[in-house]
Amino acid sequence: MNTSVHDETALAAGVLAPELRAAIGRIARVPQLLVACDYDGTLAPIVEDPSKAVPLPESVAAVRALAALPQTTVAVVSGRALRDLAALSRLPSEVHLVGSHGSEFDIGFVERLSPELIAVRTRLRDVLREIANAHPGVRLERKPASVAVHTRGVDPQVAAAAIDAVRTGPATWDGVTVTQGKEVIELSVVATHKGTAVDQLRTQLSASAVLFIGDDVTDENAFGNLHGPDMGIKIGPGETKADYRVAEPIEAARALGLLLETRRHWLFGERAVPIERHSMLANGRTVALLTPEAKVTWLCHPKPDSAAIFADLVGGGPAGHFSVAPERGGIPLGQRYRSGTMTVETRWSGLTVTDWLDKPARETTPDGPAVVTGDSTLVRVLSGSGKIRVEFAPRPEFGQVATQLQPVGDGLLVLGSNEPIALYSPGMEWQVTNDGGYETAKAVVDLSAAGGQVVLELRFGTHSLEHHRRTVHDRQAAAEQPWKDWVASLRLPTTARDLVARSALTLRGLCHEATGSILAAATTSLPEELGGVRNWDYRYCWLRDAAMTARALVDLGSTEEAEGLLRWVDGCIERTGGHPERLHPLYTVDGYELGAEAVIDTLPGYAGSRPVRVGNLANHQLQLDVFGPIADLIAAVADARGSVRDDEWRVLENMVEAVRRRWHEPDHGIWEARLPPRHHIFSKVMCWMTVDRALHVVRQHGGEDRPEWVELRDRIGANVLEYGWHSDVEAYSVAYGDEDMDASSLWIGLSGLLPGDDPRFLSTVLRIEADLRSGPVVYRYHWDDGLPGREGGFHICTAWLIEAYLRTGRRTDAEELFAQMIDTAGPTGLLPEQYDPLAERGLGNHPQAYSHLGLIRCALLLDNMLKQ
Repeated sequence: MNTSVHDETALAAGVLAPELRAAIGRIARVPQLLVACDYDGTLAPIVEDPSKAVPLPESVAAVRALAALPQTTVAVVSGRALRDLAALSRLPSEVHLVGSHGSEFDIGFVERLSPELIAVRTRLRDVLREIANAHPGVRLERKPASVAVHTRGVDPQVAAAAIDAVRTGPATWDGVTVTQGKEVIELSVVATHKGTAVDQLRTQLSASAVLFIGDDVTDENAFGNLHGPDMGIKIGPGETKADYRVAEPIEAARALGLLLETRRHWLFGERAVPIERHSMLANGRTVALLTPEAKVTWLCHPKPDSAAIFADLVGGGPAGHFSVAPERGGIPLGQRYRSGTMTVETRWSGLTVTDWLDKPARETTPDGPAVVTGDSTLVRVLSGSGKIRVEFAPRPEFGQVATQLQPVGDGLLVLGSNEPIALYSPGMEWQVTNDGGYETAKAVVDLSAAGGQVVLELRFGTHSLEHHRRTVHDRQAAAEQPWKDWVASLRLPTTARDLVARSALTLRGLCHEATGSILAAATTSLPEELGGVRNWDYRYCWLRDAAMTARALVDLGSTEEAEGLLRWVDGCIERTGGHPERLHPLYTVDGYELGAEAVIDTLPGYAGSRPVRVGNLANHQLQLDVFGPIADLIAAVADARGSVRDDEWRVLENMVEAVRRRWHEPDHGIWEARLPPRHHIFSKVMCWMTVDRALHVVRQHGGEDRPEWVELRDRIGANVLEYGWHSDVEAYSVAYGDEDMDASSLWIGLSGLLPGDDPRFLSTVLRIEADLRSGPVVYRYHWDDGLPGREGGFHICTAWLIEAYLRTGRRTDAEELFAQMIDTAGPTGLLPEQYDPLAERGLGNHPQAYSHLGLIRCALLLDNMLKQ
């Protein structure tokens, strides 16, 4: 028996002990939670007349609200008969009621009584009635499967005699189960108790953990059955198997209230920072996201498609973060990128936090050759005066691995992860606390006393805490100069020049230098609808997205990214064994097939948007459009350079061969709907564009004319122009024979298949504008894609309509929509995938390559119009 469970302080002070609050915080964050409570003495205070035991208003409010939460079930497990429990508690139907210590459920009896058990029950009632009549004041409570003998308020000697008569009499019968409580003894013909009742609820509901609260001896059966992450709270004094204790029912109500507050926040992320307000750090190896308050809320290691060490973005504080703020609190004055770099400054009055991701540091030792110290490094420079709070909570593998933080010398070592990690933090005095196997380090540093600056370095791939020989100022300059030089080399338009530069830097930040691949976005599972299930993992390289990204950078004057990507694509083609038509739509950054799509059910998702996914099932889809953007990219690179490399010729010929083999098939399309394949207009147009751009390269850059390619291009073009047109809607719709419109069908003109003044293209633009544009956004489609919920408007679709406006002579409309589009960007110029024009906030993964390449393309087109 446990007689000391955090009880003395709780009973004396009447407040929730810190250990209890921490335990509630842990159990509040399990995927499926069962909250089970006793009634008398728990939800309702003990009273002399049991018929007047009314639950505390505070308890009722907490129980009602908990029962209304998703992934949360509440049950009241009482010794009372189910009928009486329902009448007294008056709890909503969402709260499960279990009476008679588990022999009565609100969803039906655990067991139906056989005629033999009914006979035993009748005999019990007769004998117990005789005992009650012989002992004045003793009351009987008849239940469907049992009889309870109550002695509350009875003379102690009379009560003792009555209980003795019960124990020596009917309690000894075969088939009778005895349950002893406070001033009550119950005899049942069904062998069940509160522990078995809770176990049955756990099984039925697939609960991840159980919180049980009770005060009676009968509740010990439930406490005794708890295990693993379960938690028991005993009310009042006495021996118990529960791990925690409170003094009285009102304290239990406070515990339920804390559980409600914590779980609601965990489920819904009520204070979630708007997606578009996050800023991205990058170093060509991985990426990180910062909130406007300088909290590192997302960072994967060692690569951007690896598991996260900080996943606060989709899991809240318990999923890992790295926070810095003035001790006095307050909202920052602002956040900005240093011009031409991926370095972010967050400013408060008297404090500036400067963040960047550094590459491996190379230092020359006294013995000679250069050495590499670690992998990527997150550098955080705190400058100013006053006291600063720092909180370091690493959670490797999306918080699936318990870790320890070991203070050593000038910093902390992160232990328990597969990869060595160290936080270099000279002069910091860390306080390390443990929360359910995860350790968090906190410190307060006085910048004035530290000379006005403190440097924190989160070093990956090493446990080294040695001091750098170079000053942090020199290291920052060295990290920033390549970004500045690259931006200076671009041909930036005058239209939205600064935003275009930031978009270009963002796209380059999504490039993985070691392989040449390009991420579709920096994150996973940021929702297309708050609270919805349209949450996908975009931390991979889509052939289509990457080629369009590289093309935008070529248009700005940089071919390096395109050349790296095309080498990466060549490797992917080589691994198909001579079957380029078998290319997957996406690959890992290393160019290999993804593992199975999985759900991390311990993470509640951004603003409660579940599930949080890792991997992407679209990997197995057939998307015939992917070849077009690659061929278009090769044509753009060849035109910019004036020549074609051997590996690029090889890729181009493979793209045409893939189209030749499969262009006539239905596919899943650009939007990856999890529906049967269709003949999508966009896919057919991209197949046409593949061959068209290949012919351009052949004719412009020294290849032999390919008449078979001309025939193939013309055959595809004629097919889509004939069968893609829907006469009823007077437009090119989503797929052959479908009436629904789709923004991607704008490419019937954007690709050059139809000229800008063709009546069919003009009609398609008008129809898409009418059906899919809403203020500053254009939706992909409104057809049923088989998923519940809705989504925002897609920035890339908005960009396509802007281009369509320009191609059809509607320049003013294009300028107006472009101005509206850029107004949706976050304060540091970043764009997620989508925008909700009603809620006026960003949606989807962030930052999204599509959105930024669309902005660049529109700005360049508008700039060219101004010059004409």
